[in-house]
Amino acid sequence: MKKGLVGVQMMMLKKKVDEMGVYEVFRKLSEMGFHCVEVSQIPMTPENVAEMKRGCADFGIKIAALSAAVEPMPGMPGESLQTDFDKIVADCKELNCNFLRVGMLPFHYMSSKEGAMTFVGKMEELAGRLAEHDIELYYHNHHCEFRKYDGEYLLDIIKNNTSHIGFELDVHWIQRGGENPITFVKKYTDRVKLLHLKDYRTGKFVMPEVKGPEDFMKVMENFGKITEFAELGQGSLPMKEIVEAGLEAGSEYFLIEQDDTYGRDPFESLEMSRDHLYSLGFKDMFNL
Repeated sequence: MKKGLVGVQMMMLKKKVDEMGVYEVFRKLSEMGFHCVEVSQIPMTPENVAEMKRGCADFGIKIAALSAAVEPMPGMPGESLQTDFDKIVADCKELNCNFLRVGMLPFHYMSSKEGAMTFVGKMEELAGRLAEHDIELYYHNHHCEFRKYDGEYLLDIIKNNTSHIGFELDVHWIQRGGENPITFVKKYTDRVKLLHLKDYRTGKFVMPEVKGPEDFMKVMENFGKITEFAELGQGSLPMKEIVEAGLEAGSEYFLIEQDDTYGRDPFESLEMSRDHLYSLGFKDMFNL
């Protein structure tokens, strides 16, 4: 079984990049024992690309994947394959990166199977074009892809109707979608080279002030929001078995991602997640 490489999803550190710059963030990550990153929500300016390249060389960091939308998304900054194809390919080449990921299905395609399949067709066509440049395209799931159409999950429909697209499975969102992350990852064997490690926690219920019957909906709103993202080991997901399932399924990169750290410094959250993986016996997966 091939050894995978543990890394960090850079969206966790976008504020740190604003404060410190990409190069110094890479320095900090290397000091923490990380030698792999996935780049998302970091502006791919010429300056940032140059600093990433310098940081990779100086600190021994591998860029597992870059990110791009398929097409411009209203209200969402960033580059898209429809409008910036050549620039995105050039960035991949400059950073010695062969994986490109699509972060989510755009909201306006989510309402129907037909809409989703229109998007999938566009993604498959672009994946074919990227393959001509030795770049593989991966799709990252959330929970919305576990909606069923004619008894079949949307995520499975995407898999069964594409040949060029791989998958970046996110174990937190699989859990939130109602499936077992371990068995679902194995189901995607040979299509899942990127895996997001993210724990799943039930947070604290905060009882709002209730003055009358009209405030009951505030209670229910708070009750419905107690599911949280968590540092690895601080939630309920069996990370050892998940990592082992990923390795069995052919995953090459295991990216730690936490959408919200709830006020905790993200470097501290990453240290906690790192230490949990160390304790499970995966320390060798932090080295190139």
